[in-house]
Amino acid sequence: MSAPGENDYPLLVVAGPTASGKTALALRLAEELGGEIVSCDSVAVYRLMEIGTAKPTLEERARVTHHCLDLYWPDEECTAGDYARHAREAIAGIRDRGRIPIVAGGTGLYLRALLEGLAPAPQRDDSLRERLRERVKRKGSAWLHQLLQRLDPRAAELIHANDVPKLIRSIEVTLAARQPQTEQWQVGRDPLQGYRALQMGLAPDRERLYARINGRAAAMFERGLVVETEMLRERFGDGCRALGALGYSQAMAVLRGEITLDEAVAAAQQGHRNYAKRQGTWFRREAGIGWLPGFGDEKTVQDQALALATAHVTGGVTS
Repeated sequence: MSAPGENDYPLLVVAGPTASGKTALALRLAEELGGEIVSCDSVAVYRLMEIGTAKPTLEERARVTHHCLDLYWPDEECTAGDYARHAREAIAGIRDRGRIPIVAGGTGLYLRALLEGLAPAPQRDDSLRERLRERVKRKGSAWLHQLLQRLDPRAAELIHANDVPKLIRSIEVTLAARQPQTEQWQVGRDPLQGYRALQMGLAPDRERLYARINGRAAAMFERGLVVETEMLRERFGDGCRALGALGYSQAMAVLRGEITLDEAVAAAQQGHRNYAKRQGTWFRREAGIGWLPGFGDEKTVQDQALALATAHVTGGVTS
């Protein structure tokens, strides 16, 4: 079997909403096809954040090599461009080893940055960032989200109202360029070269997906999410950017005495359901994704995905 040509190396993508079984499907594909997995998750890039990120377990990481996990400390910034650079380096290494790169995750902007590239972003405006942070302290993150809705409605639709760092960056980029950030994404891109991607999206029934999301969110708290959050808070401080992520922000509210544990679980469940809806909206707008009707841990879905992936991989080689 000869190697694929320089410009058509096979690349597999497993996308979809949270709790849809992306990890399970990626593991099956990797084990069957000789692949390595590149995580595409904006929170899993942070070290020490285990329970609330639903990272692959240590056993799963022992079965298949994973990349783009634990890249940054929780108080460091990781942009979509930063992620794309790391992921492209990982994919190149996988290719050099003659393995199949399998990108798996649910952060749509990170996936777009990896595959299509992003327009060059304006420089940081620290004075604007500080002014916006001060406003958030007085008015709350909802005010910031409303501001972004006026400046760039599509960006506001894609960013959670509690994700202050991403809201601030989107507003900063929009104001600096005097153009909505989502419009800037359409120009000046640097697409990934040398690969042909098969993009598969998981599309389980919404009612069943929401049931899984509720169960997963509750299990995170049962496994000690509040304790993990307390450790991160003590080490990195109340202003740690990553602690605004879903699950962690509710655990922080418990630690501050603002809500009860039961209320935190319910709020996290609602937040993750809302996030899944936004993920669905994002991925449905992306061209080139073929949809699989079910969860990634279901045999019928895995078999269907494996057949598609095998045809895609072998289509780039000759026996």
